[in-house]
Amino acid sequence: MAMRRRLVLTRLPEPERRRVAETYDTIVIGVGGMGAAACYHLARRGSRVLGLERFDVPHNRGSSHGTTRIIRLAYFENPAYVPLARRALELWKETEKAFGEQLYFRTGGIDAAPEDHYVFRGALESCRAHDLPHKVLSAEDANRRFPGYRLPAMHLALYQADGGFIASERAILAHVTLAHAAGARIHCRERVLEWQPVAGGGVRVATDRGSYEAGRLIVSAGAWVGELVPQLRTLAVPERQVLGWFQPAEPKLFRPDVFPVVIAVGNDGLYYATPIWGVPGLKIGLYHHRGESGPAEGLSREVGPEDEAPLRAGARSFFKDADGPLMAMKTCLFTNTPDGHFIIDALPGHPEIIVASPCSGHGYKFASAIGEILADLARDGKTRADMSLFGLGRFAEQAAG
Repeated sequence: MAMRRRLVLTRLPEPERRRVAETYDTIVIGVGGMGAAACYHLARRGSRVLGLERFDVPHNRGSSHGTTRIIRLAYFENPAYVPLARRALELWKETEKAFGEQLYFRTGGIDAAPEDHYVFRGALESCRAHDLPHKVLSAEDANRRFPGYRLPAMHLALYQADGGFIASERAILAHVTLAHAAGARIHCRERVLEWQPVAGGGVRVATDRGSYEAGRLIVSAGAWVGELVPQLRTLAVPERQVLGWFQPAEPKLFRPDVFPVVIAVGNDGLYYATPIWGVPGLKIGLYHHRGESGPAEGLSREVGPEDEAPLRAGARSFFKDADGPLMAMKTCLFTNTPDGHFIIDALPGHPEIIVASPCSGHGYKFASAIGEILADLARDGKTRADMSLFGLGRFAEQAAG
Protein backbone atom coordinates (compact mmCIF):
# COMPACT_ATOMS: atom_id res chain seq x y z
CA MET A 1 0.00 0.00 0.00
CA ALA A 2 1.37 3.35 -0.99
CA MET A 3 1.92 5.59 1.99
CA ARG A 4 0.48 9.08 1.86
CA ARG A 5 2.75 11.96 2.81
CA ARG A 6 1.43 14.33 5.38
CA LEU A 7 1.96 18.01 4.60
CA VAL A 8 3.18 19.89 7.68
CA LEU A 9 2.85 23.67 7.66
CA THR A 10 5.37 25.40 9.88
CA ARG A 11 4.31 28.78 11.31
CA LEU A 12 7.24 31.12 10.95
CA PRO A 13 8.20 33.54 13.72
CA GLU A 14 6.62 36.96 13.34
CA PRO A 15 9.71 38.76 11.96
CA GLU A 16 10.20 36.03 9.34
CA ARG A 17 6.59 36.17 8.20
CA ARG A 18 6.92 39.89 7.58
CA ARG A 19 10.22 39.83 5.69
CA VAL A 20 8.53 40.81 2.42
CA ALA A 21 7.56 44.48 2.61
CA GLU A 22 3.85 45.14 3.11
CA THR A 23 2.47 48.14 1.25
CA TYR A 24 0.06 50.83 2.39
CA ASP A 25 -1.13 54.24 1.32
CA THR A 26 0.08 55.84 4.57
CA ILE A 27 2.17 54.69 7.52
CA VAL A 28 1.76 56.51 10.84
CA ILE A 29 4.63 56.26 13.33
CA GLY A 30 3.33 56.83 16.86
CA VAL A 31 -0.25 55.96 17.82
CA GLY A 32 -0.80 58.38 20.69
CA GLY A 33 -3.22 61.29 20.67
CA MET A 34 -2.33 62.66 17.21
CA GLY A 35 -1.39 59.39 15.52
CA ALA A 36 -4.49 57.50 16.63
CA ALA A 37 -6.70 60.29 15.28
CA ALA A 38 -4.76 60.33 11.99
CA CYS A 39 -5.22 56.56 11.60
CA TYR A 40 -8.96 56.97 12.12
CA HIS A 41 -9.43 59.86 9.71
CA LEU A 42 -7.35 58.14 7.03
CA ALA A 43 -9.13 54.80 7.37
CA ARG A 44 -12.61 56.32 7.34
CA ARG A 45 -11.74 57.92 3.97
CA GLY A 46 -10.75 54.57 2.52
CA SER A 47 -6.95 54.80 2.80
CA ARG A 48 -4.92 51.72 3.54
CA VAL A 49 -3.19 52.82 6.72
CA LEU A 50 -0.71 51.18 9.09
CA GLY A 51 -0.09 52.58 12.56
CA LEU A 52 3.16 51.60 14.29
CA GLU A 53 3.38 52.05 18.05
CA ARG A 54 6.54 51.30 20.02
CA PHE A 55 4.64 50.73 23.27
CA ASP A 56 1.04 49.76 24.13
CA VAL A 57 -2.18 51.51 23.12
CA PRO A 58 -2.57 53.49 25.28
CA HIS A 59 0.64 53.64 27.33
CA ASN A 60 2.10 55.74 30.14
CA ARG A 61 5.51 56.58 28.67
CA GLY A 62 4.55 59.53 26.51
CA SER A 63 2.34 62.60 26.61
CA SER A 64 -1.31 61.48 26.51
CA HIS A 65 -1.94 59.57 29.74
CA GLY A 66 -3.10 60.82 33.13
CA THR A 67 -6.86 60.32 32.71
CA THR A 68 -7.84 63.84 31.57
CA ARG A 69 -6.61 66.71 29.41
CA ILE A 70 -7.98 70.26 29.41
CA ILE A 71 -9.80 71.63 26.37
CA ARG A 72 -10.35 75.40 26.17
CA LEU A 73 -11.38 77.92 23.54
CA ALA A 74 -10.19 81.11 25.29
CA TYR A 75 -6.65 80.53 24.05
CA PHE A 76 -4.13 82.90 25.62
CA GLU A 77 -1.22 81.51 23.58
CA ASN A 78 -2.51 83.00 20.30
CA PRO A 79 -5.97 83.77 18.91
CA ALA A 80 -5.03 81.78 15.79
CA TYR A 81 -5.62 78.58 17.78
CA VAL A 82 -9.31 79.32 18.35
CA PRO A 83 -10.65 78.02 14.97
CA LEU A 84 -8.59 74.85 15.45
CA ALA A 85 -9.97 74.44 18.98
CA ARG A 86 -13.53 74.90 17.71
CA ARG A 87 -13.01 72.24 15.03
CA ALA A 88 -11.42 69.91 17.59
CA LEU A 89 -14.45 70.29 19.84
CA GLU A 90 -16.80 69.46 16.96
CA LEU A 91 -14.79 66.36 16.13
CA TRP A 92 -14.59 65.20 19.76
CA LYS A 93 -18.39 65.30 19.84
CA GLU A 94 -18.58 63.34 16.57
CA THR A 95 -16.03 60.82 17.82
CA GLU A 96 -17.80 60.18 21.11
CA LYS A 97 -21.07 59.66 19.25
CA ALA A 98 -19.45 57.13 16.89
CA PHE A 99 -17.69 55.39 19.79
CA GLY A 100 -20.74 55.39 22.05
CA GLU A 101 -19.00 56.87 25.09
CA GLN A 102 -18.68 60.41 26.46
CA LEU A 103 -15.21 61.82 25.87
CA TYR A 104 -15.74 65.59 26.25
CA PHE A 105 -16.89 66.90 29.63
CA ARG A 106 -18.05 70.53 29.64
CA THR A 107 -17.17 72.13 32.97
CA GLY A 108 -16.44 75.67 31.90
CA GLY A 109 -12.90 77.01 31.99
CA ILE A 110 -11.12 79.78 33.89
CA ASP A 111 -7.90 81.66 33.17
CA ALA A 112 -6.90 83.41 36.40
CA ALA A 113 -4.14 86.01 36.56
CA PRO A 114 -3.46 89.65 37.37
CA GLU A 115 -5.15 91.94 34.84
CA ASP A 116 -1.89 92.89 33.09
CA HIS A 117 -0.55 89.30 32.85
CA TYR A 118 -0.30 87.73 29.37
CA VAL A 119 -2.51 84.78 30.40
CA PHE A 120 -5.47 87.00 31.21
CA ARG A 121 -4.82 89.48 28.40
CA GLY A 122 -4.31 86.72 25.83
CA ALA A 123 -7.44 84.81 26.82
CA LEU A 124 -9.49 88.00 26.67
CA GLU A 125 -8.05 88.88 23.26
CA SER A 126 -8.98 85.45 21.87
CA CYS A 127 -12.53 85.78 23.18
CA ARG A 128 -12.95 89.22 21.64
CA ALA A 129 -11.32 88.30 18.31
CA HIS A 130 -13.55 85.26 17.82
CA ASP A 131 -16.76 86.39 19.55
CA LEU A 132 -16.50 83.75 22.25
CA PRO A 133 -19.08 84.21 25.02
CA HIS A 134 -17.21 84.94 28.24
CA LYS A 135 -17.37 86.68 31.59
CA VAL A 136 -14.70 88.48 33.57
CA LEU A 137 -15.01 87.81 37.30
CA SER A 138 -13.18 89.27 40.25
CA ALA A 139 -11.40 86.76 42.45
CA GLU A 140 -14.09 87.29 45.07
CA ASP A 141 -16.88 86.59 42.57
CA ALA A 142 -15.11 83.50 41.19
CA ASN A 143 -14.53 82.09 44.67
CA ARG A 144 -18.16 82.65 45.57
CA ARG A 145 -19.50 81.10 42.37
CA PHE A 146 -17.09 78.15 42.47
CA PRO A 147 -16.49 77.42 46.17
CA GLY A 148 -13.64 74.99 45.51
CA TYR A 149 -11.58 77.98 44.31
CA ARG A 150 -9.51 80.26 46.51
CA LEU A 151 -8.04 82.72 44.02
CA PRO A 152 -5.90 85.57 45.40
CA ALA A 153 -7.45 89.05 45.48
CA MET A 154 -5.16 90.51 42.80
CA HIS A 155 -6.37 87.97 40.18
CA LEU A 156 -9.13 88.35 37.62
CA ALA A 157 -10.83 85.24 36.28
CA LEU A 158 -11.91 84.95 32.64
CA TYR A 159 -14.69 82.37 32.47
CA GLN A 160 -15.60 80.66 29.17
CA ALA A 161 -18.41 78.12 29.37
CA ASP A 162 -17.18 75.67 26.69
CA GLY A 163 -13.98 74.78 28.55
CA GLY A 164 -13.72 71.32 30.03
CA PHE A 165 -11.69 68.16 29.69
CA ILE A 166 -11.21 65.22 27.36
CA ALA A 167 -10.92 61.68 28.76
CA SER A 168 -7.54 61.37 27.08
CA GLU A 169 -6.76 57.65 27.29
CA ARG A 170 -10.34 56.67 26.47
CA ALA A 171 -10.19 59.03 23.49
CA ILE A 172 -7.11 57.25 22.13
CA LEU A 173 -8.91 53.94 22.52
CA ALA A 174 -11.91 55.44 20.73
CA HIS A 175 -9.84 56.55 17.74
CA VAL A 176 -8.01 53.21 17.55
CA THR A 177 -11.23 51.21 17.87
CA LEU A 178 -12.91 53.27 15.14
CA ALA A 179 -9.80 53.06 12.96
CA HIS A 180 -9.82 49.27 13.23
CA ALA A 181 -13.50 49.19 12.35
CA ALA A 182 -12.74 51.25 9.22
CA GLY A 183 -9.98 48.86 8.12
CA ALA A 184 -6.77 50.30 9.58
CA ARG A 185 -3.99 48.02 10.78
CA ILE A 186 -2.24 49.02 13.98
CA HIS A 187 0.80 47.21 15.36
CA CYS A 188 1.84 47.74 18.98
CA ARG A 189 5.14 46.90 20.65
CA GLU A 190 6.88 47.35 17.33
CA ARG A 191 9.81 49.74 17.27
CA VAL A 192 10.76 51.67 14.14
CA LEU A 193 14.45 51.26 13.43
CA GLU A 194 14.73 53.46 10.35
CA TRP A 195 12.82 54.97 7.46
CA GLN A 196 13.94 56.29 4.13
CA PRO A 197 12.46 57.73 0.95
CA VAL A 198 12.15 55.32 -1.96
CA ALA A 199 13.43 56.25 -5.40
CA GLY A 200 10.48 57.27 -7.54
CA GLY A 201 8.33 58.24 -4.56
CA GLY A 202 7.07 56.84 -1.30
CA VAL A 203 8.89 55.62 1.80
CA ARG A 204 10.17 52.40 3.29
CA VAL A 205 10.00 51.78 7.05
CA ALA A 206 12.02 49.09 8.83
CA THR A 207 11.04 47.92 12.32
CA ASP A 208 12.22 45.23 14.70
CA ARG A 209 9.47 43.02 13.23
CA GLY A 210 9.36 43.72 9.52
CA SER A 211 9.53 46.05 6.55
CA TYR A 212 6.77 48.24 5.11
CA GLU A 213 6.30 50.64 2.22
CA ALA A 214 3.81 53.44 1.65
CA GLY A 215 3.16 56.46 -0.48
CA ARG A 216 3.11 58.75 2.57
CA LEU A 217 4.65 58.73 6.04
CA ILE A 218 3.34 60.60 9.09
CA VAL A 219 5.71 60.85 12.05
CA SER A 220 3.67 61.65 15.17
CA ALA A 221 5.98 60.11 17.74
CA GLY A 222 5.77 62.76 20.45
CA ALA A 223 8.93 63.00 22.52
CA TRP A 224 10.69 60.57 20.16
CA VAL A 225 10.06 62.65 17.03
CA GLY A 226 13.52 64.25 17.16
CA GLU A 227 15.16 60.83 17.25
CA LEU A 228 13.21 59.68 14.21
CA VAL A 229 13.53 62.93 12.24
CA PRO A 230 17.03 64.39 12.65
CA GLN A 231 15.91 67.77 11.30
CA LEU A 232 13.78 68.17 14.44
CA ARG A 233 16.37 67.15 17.00
CA THR A 234 17.01 70.70 18.21
CA LEU A 235 13.46 71.91 17.48
CA ALA A 236 11.51 69.30 19.46
CA VAL A 237 13.05 68.92 22.91
CA PRO A 238 11.48 66.53 25.47
CA GLU A 239 10.81 67.82 28.99
CA ARG A 240 9.82 65.88 32.09
CA GLN A 241 6.43 66.89 33.51
CA VAL A 242 4.78 65.63 36.73
CA LEU A 243 1.07 65.47 37.54
CA GLY A 244 -0.36 65.09 41.05
CA TRP A 245 -3.76 64.08 42.44
CA PHE A 246 -4.62 65.43 45.91
CA GLN A 247 -7.71 64.53 47.91
CA PRO A 248 -9.50 67.69 49.14
CA ALA A 249 -11.18 67.95 52.51
CA GLU A 250 -14.54 68.45 50.73
CA PRO A 251 -14.45 66.44 47.48
CA LYS A 252 -17.98 67.57 46.55
CA LEU A 253 -16.57 71.05 45.78
CA PHE A 254 -14.34 69.58 43.07
CA ARG A 255 -16.85 67.60 41.01
CA PRO A 256 -17.07 68.36 37.26
CA ASP A 257 -20.48 70.00 37.68
CA VAL A 258 -19.20 72.64 40.12
CA PHE A 259 -15.46 73.01 39.39
CA PRO A 260 -14.33 74.50 36.06
CA VAL A 261 -10.96 73.51 34.65
CA VAL A 262 -8.47 76.25 35.42
CA ILE A 263 -5.13 77.78 34.54
CA ALA A 264 -3.88 80.05 37.34
CA VAL A 265 -0.76 82.18 37.54
CA GLY A 266 1.28 81.60 40.68
CA ASN A 267 4.71 82.55 41.98
CA ASP A 268 6.20 79.39 40.48
CA GLY A 269 4.53 79.70 37.06
CA LEU A 270 1.31 78.49 35.48
CA TYR A 271 -0.70 75.92 37.42
CA TYR A 272 -3.52 73.93 35.85
CA ALA A 273 -6.17 71.75 37.43
CA THR A 274 -9.07 69.49 36.43
CA PRO A 275 -11.95 68.22 38.58
CA ILE A 276 -12.06 64.90 40.40
CA TRP A 277 -12.99 62.38 37.72
CA GLY A 278 -12.11 58.78 37.02
CA VAL A 279 -9.60 58.50 39.86
CA PRO A 280 -9.51 60.00 43.39
CA GLY A 281 -8.14 63.47 43.87
CA LEU A 282 -7.99 66.90 42.26
CA LYS A 283 -5.50 66.78 39.38
CA ILE A 284 -2.86 69.54 39.45
CA GLY A 285 0.09 70.31 37.21
CA LEU A 286 2.67 73.08 36.92
CA TYR A 287 3.78 73.95 33.39
CA HIS A 288 7.49 73.16 32.90
CA HIS A 289 7.45 71.53 36.32
CA ARG A 290 11.14 71.52 37.25
CA GLY A 291 12.67 72.41 33.88
CA GLU A 292 14.21 68.98 33.26
CA SER A 293 14.90 68.43 29.55
CA GLY A 294 16.76 65.77 27.59
CA PRO A 295 16.28 62.66 25.44
CA ALA A 296 12.97 60.89 26.08
CA GLU A 297 14.64 57.71 27.32
CA GLY A 298 16.91 59.65 29.66
CA LEU A 299 14.16 61.45 31.59
CA SER A 300 13.22 59.74 34.84
CA ARG A 301 9.73 58.30 35.26
CA GLU A 302 10.24 57.98 39.01
CA VAL A 303 8.64 60.60 41.28
CA GLY A 304 9.48 61.83 44.75
CA PRO A 305 8.97 64.56 47.38
CA GLU A 306 10.81 67.12 45.26
CA ASP A 307 8.14 66.63 42.58
CA GLU A 308 5.26 66.75 45.05
CA ALA A 309 6.28 70.02 46.75
CA PRO A 310 5.52 72.51 43.94
CA LEU A 311 2.25 70.76 43.10
CA ARG A 312 1.10 70.83 46.71
CA ALA A 313 2.03 74.53 46.83
CA GLY A 314 -0.36 75.12 43.94
CA ALA A 315 -3.14 73.18 45.64
CA ARG A 316 -2.62 75.23 48.79
CA SER A 317 -2.48 78.57 46.96
CA PHE A 318 -5.54 78.37 44.71
CA PHE A 319 -8.04 75.84 46.03
CA LYS A 320 -10.01 75.35 49.25
CA ASP A 321 -8.41 72.73 51.52
CA ALA A 322 -7.19 70.83 48.43
CA ASP A 323 -3.71 69.93 49.67
CA GLY A 324 -4.89 66.77 51.41
CA PRO A 325 -3.52 63.24 51.08
CA LEU A 326 -1.57 62.55 47.90
CA MET A 327 -3.48 59.98 45.83
CA ALA A 328 -1.07 59.61 42.89
CA MET A 329 1.75 61.20 40.93
CA LYS A 330 2.68 60.45 37.35
CA THR A 331 5.24 61.69 34.88
CA CYS A 332 4.46 62.63 31.30
CA LEU A 333 6.56 64.29 28.62
CA PHE A 334 6.25 67.67 26.97
CA THR A 335 7.99 68.15 23.63
CA ASN A 336 8.87 71.82 23.33
CA THR A 337 9.57 73.91 20.25
CA PRO A 338 11.59 77.14 20.48
CA ASP A 339 8.49 79.36 20.18
CA GLY A 340 5.99 77.09 21.95
CA HIS A 341 3.88 76.55 18.82
CA PHE A 342 3.26 73.24 17.04
CA ILE A 343 5.03 71.73 14.06
CA ILE A 344 2.66 70.34 11.42
CA ASP A 345 4.35 70.27 8.04
CA ALA A 346 6.00 68.20 5.33
CA LEU A 347 9.78 67.99 5.43
CA PRO A 348 11.43 70.40 3.00
CA GLY A 349 11.94 68.64 -0.32
CA HIS A 350 9.95 65.61 0.81
CA PRO A 351 6.17 66.20 0.51
CA GLU A 352 5.63 62.50 1.22
CA ILE A 353 6.99 62.84 4.78
CA ILE A 354 4.78 64.74 7.23
CA VAL A 355 5.84 65.56 10.78
CA ALA A 356 3.24 66.23 13.41
CA SER A 357 3.11 68.45 16.40
CA PRO A 358 5.61 68.54 19.21
CA CYS A 359 2.96 70.32 21.21
CA SER A 360 4.93 72.20 23.89
CA GLY A 361 2.59 70.95 26.60
CA HIS A 362 -0.70 72.33 25.25
CA GLY A 363 -1.59 70.17 22.27
CA TYR A 364 -3.68 67.16 23.26
CA LYS A 365 -7.02 69.00 23.06
CA PHE A 366 -6.43 69.48 19.32
CA ALA A 367 -5.74 65.80 18.56
CA SER A 368 -9.08 65.18 16.87
CA ALA A 369 -8.59 68.13 14.50
CA ILE A 370 -4.90 67.48 13.90
CA GLY A 371 -5.77 63.90 12.93
CA GLU A 372 -8.12 65.30 10.31
CA ILE A 373 -5.46 67.73 9.06
CA LEU A 374 -2.84 65.00 8.81
CA ALA A 375 -5.25 62.90 6.76
CA ASP A 376 -5.77 65.90 4.45
CA LEU A 377 -2.03 66.37 4.00
CA ALA A 378 -1.37 62.67 3.42
CA ARG A 379 -4.15 62.23 0.89
CA ASP A 380 -4.28 65.61 -0.84
CA GLY A 381 -1.06 67.41 0.04
CA LYS A 382 -3.09 70.34 1.44
CA THR A 383 -5.73 71.19 4.03
CA ARG A 384 -8.39 73.87 4.44
CA ALA A 385 -7.17 74.67 7.96
CA ASP A 386 -4.78 77.58 8.39
CA MET A 387 -1.37 76.05 9.10
CA SER A 388 0.68 79.23 8.78
CA LEU A 389 1.58 79.24 12.48
CA PHE A 390 2.91 75.68 12.41
CA GLY A 391 5.24 75.47 9.39
CA LEU A 392 8.89 74.45 9.61
CA GLY A 393 9.93 77.45 7.53
CA ARG A 394 9.55 79.79 10.50
CA PHE A 395 12.65 78.30 12.12
CA ALA A 396 14.75 78.82 8.98
CA GLU A 397 13.59 82.45 8.95
CA GLN A 398 14.56 82.87 12.60
CA ALA A 399 18.01 81.44 11.91
CA ALA A 400 18.47 83.74 8.94
CA GLY A 401 17.40 86.74 11.02
